[in-house]
Amino acid sequence: MLKITTPSRLHITLIDMNASGGRVDGSVGLTLDKPAIIIKTENSDRIEVTGSSEHTERMMKSAALLLPEGEGIHIDIEKDYPSHIGLGSGTQAALAAGMAVNILYDLGLSVYDIAVKVGRGGTSGIGVSAFESGGFILDGGHKFGEKKSFLPSSASRLPPAPVLLRKDFPDWDILVAVPKQKGASRKTEVNIFQKVCPVPLREVEELSHIILMQLLPALVEEDIVTFGSSINAIQKLSFKKKEVELQPLSKKLMQALRDGGAYGAGMSSFGPTVYAFGEDTGSLMKIAGEFLGENGEAFITKARNEGARIENRSLCDCKSA
Repeated sequence: MLKITTPSRLHITLIDMNASGGRVDGSVGLTLDKPAIIIKTENSDRIEVTGSSEHTERMMKSAALLLPEGEGIHIDIEKDYPSHIGLGSGTQAALAAGMAVNILYDLGLSVYDIAVKVGRGGTSGIGVSAFESGGFILDGGHKFGEKKSFLPSSASRLPPAPVLLRKDFPDWDILVAVPKQKGASRKTEVNIFQKVCPVPLREVEELSHIILMQLLPALVEEDIVTFGSSINAIQKLSFKKKEVELQPLSKKLMQALRDGGAYGAGMSSFGPTVYAFGEDTGSLMKIAGEFLGENGEAFITKARNEGARIENRSLCDCKSA
């Protein structure tokens, strides 16, 4: 019996959706300790996924792409979280199923290999790297030529982008607030990319400057105030600005959190999930709870500085992805 516990992730921003410099995409993201997907798996003579989850079909398809001919797998989904809320469950579900097949059938594949086979990471490499090693992640995007148009990860079949920086994140509390609605997905997501890209080069340059000279130094120096103000600035620039405009409720929630003392508040990916950093996350959680009422949930978590946890109980062994 194999048990896999994935992380989740915040997608802070795409960096270059202009591509005039020869590369496109590029991402900044952060791995979270919760929410998580937990599966238990074992060999079987057929492909079977049990447990009440919207990720059943995705896991079945991902497992089928890696299974040796004539072999099967039983996957029981013990815990999950919704798709299309900005926390990257699709990539984690696909990689978890793929990794289960990889270990149970001793295929010897890396996380990168699995991601290629199950078709994840074609725009942002954050989810793949979060599964592999956790922490704060900066990736370098793709050559614009190999990738011929502006597309989300769900519609791009390129390999995951190269990781330029992976760093342990400070032990800061992180407020996560999830309104009870969905972010853009599938065809809608593709249409947004096609409509708003390329974004103005000047905004890409300004965003890059904030990342390089504010966000990253604040991370290294563990300066939560500057890190937070950098997150605030990112929400008003480039592709992230377009994402925020599509989620007016999330935008209002971010402002309420800033007004309530948050050093920084941002929206993950296409939302609606909002996250915030501050000294008093208990007060921020109260603000988020009152704002959302019964139309969402808020919780406090921390960054996760390791990848997926893999326990092979038959071997009394614990392995890291």
